[in-house]
Amino acid sequence: MRLFVALEIPSAVRENIAALLGSLRAISPHTRWVRPENLHLTLKFIGEVPEAKLAGIRSALAGVRSDQSMTIEFRGLGFFPNEKHPRVFWAGIEGGPNLKSLAAEVERAAETAGIPLEQRPFSPHLTLARFEPPRLPGELHATIQENAERDFGSLRTHQFHLIESKLKPSGAEYTTVESFSFAAAEA
Repeated sequence: MRLFVALEIPSAVRENIAALLGSLRAISPHTRWVRPENLHLTLKFIGEVPEAKLAGIRSALAGVRSDQSMTIEFRGLGFFPNEKHPRVFWAGIEGGPNLKSLAAEVERAAETAGIPLEQRPFSPHLTLARFEPPRLPGELHATIQENAERDFGSLRTHQFHLIESKLKPSGAEYTTVESFSFAAAEA
C-alpha cells in the first residue's frame, strides 16, 4: 500500500484553484498539471508499506491531538527549488503555529509505527504542477506572475486523513482509508 496523511481541501478552494489551472493548462498543455480532485495538503508521506503495518499506523495516528482546530489560508504561488529552475509549481498555505505542530505530531506518531522520519523540514503547500525539464515557458511565467498573490480561500478543520494512493497510467487515484479527529469539533 502507498500511503500518506493529509488535510482535505474544501470544494470552494478546489474550484478556485481549478479555474486558475484551466487557464494555465491552455497556455502550457504539456506541463504535468495536478488534477484538481487530487489536491490535498500532505502532512506526512508514508510511502509503500505492507498491508500488515496498516493497523499499527492507524492506531498511532488515532492518538494525535491538538488543543484546537486549525484555520488555513490558501494564498500565493511559487516554485521549488526556485523560479529560475522550477521543478514544482505550488499554491501557498498560511496556517497558524498549530499546522507545523500537527505535522510534527503526525510525524512522531508515524515513527512509532515504524515509518522513517522525514529528513526535509515541513513546508506546507499544494503541488499544482511538475516541470521536467525544470524550465518555465515565457507566457506561462507571465500569467503566474499576474496571479502571484491570488487568494484561493480558507479551511477550518479538526480532522486529518490517512489516504491510499494507487498509481495508474491515467494518474494517481486516492482513497481515504480513515479519518482522524485531532481536536474537538467546534459548534
